[in-house]
Amino acid sequence: MQNTAQGWLVYQLTHSKVLLGVVAAAGSAPMMLFSIWGGSIADKYPKRTIVVLTQTAMMLLAFILAALVYTGAVRPAHILILAALGGVAMAFDMPARQSFMVEMTSREDLMNAVSLNSSVVNGARVVGPSVAGFLMAHVGMAACFFLNGLSFVAVIVSLLMMRLPKHVRREHLGSAWKHAMEGFAYAWRHWRLRLLLILFAIVGIFGWSYSVMMPAFASDFLGVGTSGYGALLSANGIGAFLGALTVASIGPRVHRRLLVFGGLAIFSAMLLLLAFVKVYALALIFLAIGGWGMLLFFSTINTLLQTNTADEMRGRIMGIWALIFGAMTPLGGLEAGMLSHYLGLRWAIALGAIVCALAALFVWLIVRRMHQSTARKAAPNP
Repeated sequence: MQNTAQGWLVYQLTHSKVLLGVVAAAGSAPMMLFSIWGGSIADKYPKRTIVVLTQTAMMLLAFILAALVYTGAVRPAHILILAALGGVAMAFDMPARQSFMVEMTSREDLMNAVSLNSSVVNGARVVGPSVAGFLMAHVGMAACFFLNGLSFVAVIVSLLMMRLPKHVRREHLGSAWKHAMEGFAYAWRHWRLRLLLILFAIVGIFGWSYSVMMPAFASDFLGVGTSGYGALLSANGIGAFLGALTVASIGPRVHRRLLVFGGLAIFSAMLLLLAFVKVYALALIFLAIGGWGMLLFFSTINTLLQTNTADEMRGRIMGIWALIFGAMTPLGGLEAGMLSHYLGLRWAIALGAIVCALAALFVWLIVRRMHQSTARKAAPNP
């Protein structure tokens, strides 16, 4: 609800496509600065404690935004500042929360756990935009931000009710900076992690940036209001929700390479079709199928990163994942905003789809060559 209402609020206050990208960048840019530190802290301290603190901070920020909107005092500068502070909290939240998942389950169940988590998140993406559209039309935007703040209470209580083994802190030699940078060295030494992170970065910057432009796309090209805009996001969320369930149900029985590259191919194709669609019903279909493909890619990438990482490095690797996740919105939002300004919104979306497809092809060829090389080395000499 908050994401939907915030994007619409910014566009109604400013009617600026560029500022949509700037606000999105302000919310994610702090992750580029702090997520590596957040990953290091997640490997040192109890992850649950970190997540409780970050969730509390985000709850307070939601209540502040609700008060500003309700009183009519909100200005674009307020949204930028609160988005930036939320990004700081998220920089510490994401590495701890993602690496905390394996502690609640096991390596064997991690793909199902990641998929279940994605199902919950995208189930919220299905319901949230629709509810936000209704509330914005009939109650007001402040209700969206206030209800978001209330929702954190359930999260915090659930975390505190968990019964977990006592945290055993590992001793680390050297500076905090050295400890954090060990994650990059570890990822670079392992070619699978290196390729997964690079592909995730390219797709995030050039593909996922379409979501930042959705308020302008819905208003200017499809001619819909708040309810129609919410339905577009809900369609994308429904597809993502089904994608997460697909990975949870068949993921362990399907080659993960197929889930990564197949899902990315579907997402790229749907994004290219979306770029030039003029019929609202078709836009809903393309967004739903595209969300399905994206979640096949997204959930499998997350699982592969965690299962290919040693326990003592998982927080820092997920810190790098969070760094990329944070960088893809500001960089992608600015890229999409500038391309939309100079080339038009449709071409900005289309170019993103083409870049994603080419990146998938290039990485697939590298992976195929690496596996062929490994097979030849392992084959016995005649």
